[in-house]
Amino acid sequence: MDAAIGKVFDSVSDFFSGAASASADEFPLCDSDIISGCEKELAEAQDEGRKKECMMRLSWALVHSKMPGDIQRGIAMLEALVVNDTSAMKLREKLYLLALGYYRSGDFSRSRDCIQRCLEVEPEWGQAQTLKKAIEDRIVKDGVIGVGIAVTAVGLVAGIAAAILRR
Repeated sequence: MDAAIGKVFDSVSDFFSGAASASADEFPLCDSDIISGCEKELAEAQDEGRKKECMMRLSWALVHSKMPGDIQRGIAMLEALVVNDTSAMKLREKLYLLALGYYRSGDFSRSRDCIQRCLEVEPEWGQAQTLKKAIEDRIVKDGVIGVGIAVTAVGLVAGIAAAILRR
């Protein structure tokens, strides 16, 4: 358990330092043991500064979870944390995690909005640029699929109409 939590701390540290460079489809995932460890750490935190650190680790773990419910919890936690932030560096991190949470939950429009805000704070942040590209690629892919479905539906209706008119 301690080794698993240590891996999360290393991943979070790499993330915040910019050392992590996962491709758009290879975001690290967390399991329930790691999330439980982060929750325990938050419950045991005494001072406000430590609680904020623990909340960031927990929100990171939640948006990287395999479970959709955990991702939604992480999004809710981050939405509350973004409102109260005055530090540009911490705001960028929270906006990135919020964008990632929305991306992983399939809400690409909100994800794009958050990553745009993140890039306004830190335009040269490579991880945010990578996520932005993944979001845009996914929106384009979903748009092409949507157009394909619409064209197929129109073709099907036209075919049925033509068959009826021939009788």
